Amino acid sequence: MDKLSLMTDLYELTMMQGYFSSGNREEVVFDMFFRRNPDDGGYAVMCGVAQLIDYIHNLQFGYDDIAYLKGLGIFKDDFLEYLRGFHFSGDIYAVPEGTAIFPGEPLVKVIAPIMEAQLIEPALLCIINHQTLIATKASRVCYAAGGGVMEFGLRRAQGPDAAVYGARAAVIGGCIGTSNVLAGRKFNIPVKGTHAHSWIMSFPDELTAFRNYAKEFPNACILLVDTYDTLRSGVPNAIKVFTEMRDAGIKPGYFGIRLDSGDLAYLSKKARKMLDEAGFPDAVISASCDLDEDIILSLKRQGAQITSWGVGTRMITSFTCPSLGGVYKLAAIKDSETGEYIPKIKVSDNPEKVTNPGNKEVWRICSKDDGKIIADLISLADEKFTNEEDLLIFDPVYTWKKTLLKAGTYTIRRLLVPIYKKGFQVYESPETMAIRDFCASQLDSLWDETRRFSNPHMVYIDLSDKLYDLKKSLLDNIHKED
Repeated sequence: MDKLSLMTDLYELTMMQGYFSSGNREEVVFDMFFRRNPDDGGYAVMCGVAQLIDYIHNLQFGYDDIAYLKGLGIFKDDFLEYLRGFHFSGDIYAVPEGTAIFPGEPLVKVIAPIMEAQLIEPALLCIINHQTLIATKASRVCYAAGGGVMEFGLRRAQGPDAAVYGARAAVIGGCIGTSNVLAGRKFNIPVKGTHAHSWIMSFPDELTAFRNYAKEFPNACILLVDTYDTLRSGVPNAIKVFTEMRDAGIKPGYFGIRLDSGDLAYLSKKARKMLDEAGFPDAVISASCDLDEDIILSLKRQGAQITSWGVGTRMITSFTCPSLGGVYKLAAIKDSETGEYIPKIKVSDNPEKVTNPGNKEVWRICSKDDGKIIADLISLADEKFTNEEDLLIFDPVYTWKKTLLKAGTYTIRRLLVPIYKKGFQVYESPETMAIRDFCASQLDSLWDETRRFSNPHMVYIDLSDKLYDLKKSLLDNIHKED
């Protein structure tokens, strides 16, 4: 990817200069997390770690970067000289891409000198927020469709990067492929597509257009049937072409029609009847036209006979939820003398904005019987848990709500994995299609009640006793000072 060293907010650099001038090289802990699930859903899908790795790998300031900063007239020469030799030297932990995630839990943890940790904040948030948002939207669309969703959003994405990385995120979320050829090449994901109305209109008549397309692509022949009249012209002409192919002994591996306008439920049912009566029960019916999860669910309730879905604008832009809203907050500062982390907490009149202090770990607790998620547990990093002991978990707000998990009835594992250690990459991101498979297994661990779109069951995010007591003591101390 392109070098993104200057993709930061100015105040990160001005703070860095202040830290540099004061000699502040303290090691700190920052957490990246979000507060609400997209679309008021029950979960999100972690995405963007591969691009985050690329960003850190290429994070250095070239001569042109330094010249530009010097031209702003606000930075000192000694600080610019420091930037000239900059490289990231800290640790980064992240939840693997494709994992189902929930509000409040750290998705990325950065342990680094404060200047370095501050610098990477905007790019980290931009990368993880965007791709997580699109992967989550795609997972909802694919869940509604039951599979067979293609990502068609290139021309409606908010810029080239949003289109390319959005296509990758959509495939991770469950799409079977993308129309975006650059994304296909860059991430080794399937590329799919048919033809436009202009193809039909460029020929003397629709039938001639269909015949020419079938001649060029006999093994993957999907014909767009709504240019003139779907049921009186488009579908009958498609059937003529399919019949001619059959009579000629041509057996396409994938063939059918695409609907891009009109009443998709009505048209698909009529088209299905016509195709079946003509002896083409294997012909697919693909549909596009501003689809999203709600429209797809409605079409299926109406008995629409659609077997594959092309989804563009509403998925690539996450039309109904334009931002994830992830944040990046200071959680601890390392004491240079004792080596211990001094916990830090942000207080707010809004309870959901009160942060969890300290250097933390996230644990996933699942039922041993069916693998479904019971809860996630946030603890301090030095805590250890094993499923060989009883575990009492409780709601950190409504503390009387408790669940006792008996030894041997659950599994528990760490979610955060090391990505960078002391500035060196220690994690190799899997191929995109492998992440897609992993994501599917992770989403299967969610209860159906959590995946429903209306009033979903929320997965519990609990705090360990030790972290809860620490948070409470810090809040009590703040109130004492008041």
